[in-house]
Amino acid sequence: MKRAIVTPPTLAPAALAELKDWLGITISSDDAALTALLRMALESCEAFTGTLPLSCTCEEVLDVGAGWLRLTARPVTAITNVDGLDAAGNRIALATTAYALDFAADGTGLVQVSDPGTASRIAVRFSAGLASGWSTLPDGLRHGIIRLAAHAWRQRESDGPISMPPAAVAAMWRPWRQVRLT
Repeated sequence: MKRAIVTPPTLAPAALAELKDWLGITISSDDAALTALLRMALESCEAFTGTLPLSCTCEEVLDVGAGWLRLTARPVTAITNVDGLDAAGNRIALATTAYALDFAADGTGLVQVSDPGTASRIAVRFSAGLASGWSTLPDGLRHGIIRLAAHAWRQRESDGPISMPPAAVAAMWRPWRQVRLT
């Protein structure tokens, strides 16, 4: 299984402004580095919680198998396209009757392929994310992202190990953490 972000989430200028305010930075010369740290913090938030914080368009490649196939990114808001992939990786258009789509209660997207034809894998394109934009992100996630980016900024020249995420950030994100038993 392989996931790619096709259209990354839009990081609103308000996110950078909030980080700069938290750090007490008023000049714009470090904006690119701070924005990169915000993106890192978004990725860390997803890794910790199992939830994409901001909406984006993704594509996952899954092996065709019996039963329902689960997308790893959550929460899925829409599945927009399912293509078959042959052994060489070429895309094969699948008829809409060749597969079924569903959504689990936890926001997991599900695909069941009934007629893969010559496809051994499928590429599923979908939209996923908890919030449509920075201002609608729940406070605990948003503040945790800001604090993690600020922590990384302050530790950028440290020689010692950096705990990721710091305990204060983990505490803010823990209510959103989704754990799966496998």
